[in-house]
Amino acid sequence: MKKVYFDTRRCLGCHSCEFACAVEHSESKSPAKAIREEHTPVARRHVRLAEGICVSVTCRHCDPAPCVEACIAGAMHKDDVTGEVTCDVDCCVGCWMCVMVCPFGAVRPGEIYTIKCDMCPDRQDGYACVESCPTGALFTATQEEFEEIRDQKRRERQPAGKS
Repeated sequence: MKKVYFDTRRCLGCHSCEFACAVEHSESKSPAKAIREEHTPVARRHVRLAEGICVSVTCRHCDPAPCVEACIAGAMHKDDVTGEVTCDVDCCVGCWMCVMVCPFGAVRPGEIYTIKCDMCPDRQDGYACVESCPTGALFTATQEEFEEIRDQKRRERQPAGKS
């Protein structure tokens, strides 16, 4: 499964990812119209400042997923094939157990049901947050691809002559 990863060194804290996510989850899918909708669209991703570093927080689709294990209504579930963790909003009872156990603060209470990244199911060409990021701080990769990117960046930062 490809996931959305985040490079803290590239994030400007511009909130473009939040805005794009909210628009993607609006009825109109239009930035100009979304702000006037009866139900204000809610972003599934949020940018936080932590010790002087901007961090874009979203669901990591954990394995195992604490939110799935804690869900008393069975609304949270993990797809065995794709690895995506989703919330069945028709089953969610708003107990917020998933919110309490999420180690990343990525699952949030909505007005009626849990709000979390749903991997932009209506989009065919990638994720709204990734496409909107002006610096490339957000990117998609498999776990293996991410580990290779991470290892490559470590090698680039290592002083010459050291292994």
